Amino acid sequence: MKKLLSNRLRILFATFSPYKDGRRESTNGNVEPMIAFFAPRTDTFVLIDQPHTGSSIVSPIIEEYKKGIRLKNYQFAPWYLRPLYAILVRMHATDNDTNILFKLRDFITSVLVGLRSGGVADYFIGFESVHAIAGVVLKRLGRVKHVIYYVSDYSPIRYPNALKNWLYVMLDRYCCYACSYIWDVSRAMQAARVDAGLNPAKSAPVIHVPNALEKRYINHLPVAKRIPYSLVFMGTLGYENGPDVAVEALTHILSKFPKTQLHIIGKGEGETQRLREFAKKLSVEAHVTFHGFIPDTTAMFSLLRRYMIALAPYREVHGSVRWYGDSLKVRAYAAAGLPIITSRVPPLGRELAGLEAAVITGDNGSEVAAAIMDFFAHPKLYDKYYANVIRFAKRNTWDVTFTNAFRQMEAT
Repeated sequence: MKKLLSNRLRILFATFSPYKDGRRESTNGNVEPMIAFFAPRTDTFVLIDQPHTGSSIVSPIIEEYKKGIRLKNYQFAPWYLRPLYAILVRMHATDNDTNILFKLRDFITSVLVGLRSGGVADYFIGFESVHAIAGVVLKRLGRVKHVIYYVSDYSPIRYPNALKNWLYVMLDRYCCYACSYIWDVSRAMQAARVDAGLNPAKSAPVIHVPNALEKRYINHLPVAKRIPYSLVFMGTLGYENGPDVAVEALTHILSKFPKTQLHIIGKGEGETQRLREFAKKLSVEAHVTFHGFIPDTTAMFSLLRRYMIALAPYREVHGSVRWYGDSLKVRAYAAAGLPIITSRVPPLGRELAGLEAAVITGDNGSEVAAAIMDFFAHPKLYDKYYANVIRFAKRNTWDVTFTNAFRQMEAT
C-alpha cells in the first residue's frame, strides 16, 4: 500500500473564512487545523483563503509554507481583478447570502494562484464546490495531480429558489464525478446525494472526514465539581436549533427538580429578547441565564465544563442541512465531557446515541425534559454516559481526523 502523506508533498488548500478588521476569525473553522496539521508534514502548503461575504476585506489572503515555516502572507490583488473587488466592496456590506460574483472571485483567484504557485501540486483541496472545480481546471492544465472535494454541509433541497437549488446540486454532482476524492464531514451526505440522483458508480471515493477540535480544548471536570442540576444550550439562537425547546423543557422539570438552571450561550438577531420574553411567558425566567456570545474559545470551554447536561434539540425541519451535516456544537459538548440530549436531526447525535454518550428525543420540551429528569434521578446512568462521551472526545482531534483521511485514501 502506497503511503500518500509524506514530507515531500505539495498541497494547495482553497477555502473561505470570515474576516474582521483585516484579521481572520477562526471560530468553527478548519483553516487553522489544516495549517497546523499539513504545513509541518509537507514540503509546501499553500492556503488560498477567500474572505466570506460580510467580511472587512474582499481580496483573498495567500499564505505559503515551506516545511512548516510561513514564507509568504499577502493579499492577492492583481490590477486586473481590482474592478471586480471594487464591486464586491460595495456589495458585501448589505449582501450576506451566496452571491455569484463572490463565487466568481473564488474560482478565478484559486485558478490564478494555483498557476502561479510553481511546480505541480500533489493535492488540491477545495472546500465546497467552486473551489473544487478550480482544482479540476488546474488538474486538466497539468498543475495538480489529485483534487479533493471537501464538503462541510449538504442538502438536496438547500435553497427555496428552484433554479438556484438545481445549480447547487449540479455543481456538487459534477465535483463528485470529476474529483479524485470526496471528503464529507458526515456519512449522511453521500446517501442524500444518491437519493437526489447521483450515480454512485461514477462517484469518486468518499472519505469520512469529521470535524474535530484542538487537543487543548478536550478536557472535562469531575462530576463533583460541576454545578448540580445545570443545563446548557450553546449556539445560534435561531428556530432550527431549538433554544425555545430547551426553555420549554423547564416547565416540565421544575416541579420535581426546582434547582434546575438553564444556561444559554450564543446570540441571534433579535432572538435573545424573544427567548427572554418566552421564558417570562412560561414563568421560568428566574431559571434561565443568558451569557451571550463568548468569542474567546478558551473562556467558552471553561464555562461549558461547569455544567451537567448539554442540549441540542434541533427542530426536525424538512430539507435542513442539519440532517446531513456535522454538528460542531455537539462535538464541543463532547469535548467538555457533557452527556448530550439531542433530536433525531444531527447524524453525530445518532452516532453518539449508539455509543451511549447521547440520548435522542423528539424536538419538543416534554421529551427533552423526560430525558433530563432521567439523568437527574439516576446518577449511575449519568456516570455511564459521562464516561462514554469522554472516551469519544479523546479520539476527536484534528490529527486523528486528517491522519485517518489519508489512511482511508490509501485503502481505496
